Amino acid sequence: MPAMFITIEIDKSVHKDQDLCNRLVSMCPVDIFEISENSQLKTIEENLDECTLCNLCIEASSDEQIKIEKLYRSDSN
Repeated sequence: MPAMFITIEIDKSVHKDQDLCNRLVSMCPVDIFEISENSQLKTIEENLDECTLCNLCIEASSDEQIKIEKLYRSDSN
């Protein structure tokens, strides 16, 4: 099932940094990330809508390596 609320874009540079990949997997409170069989960081699609927008993944990365796109419109913005 595709995500309804957000999508997460992972820059290719993240895949070159295994420490960052492991850190992102371990720090996400709702298990959005996992390491694939070929040691690449990927999202767990069925968990995307559990994202709390805590920004821990964005703060752990640099140079906009992780981007979260909201797929909904917020009336408060």
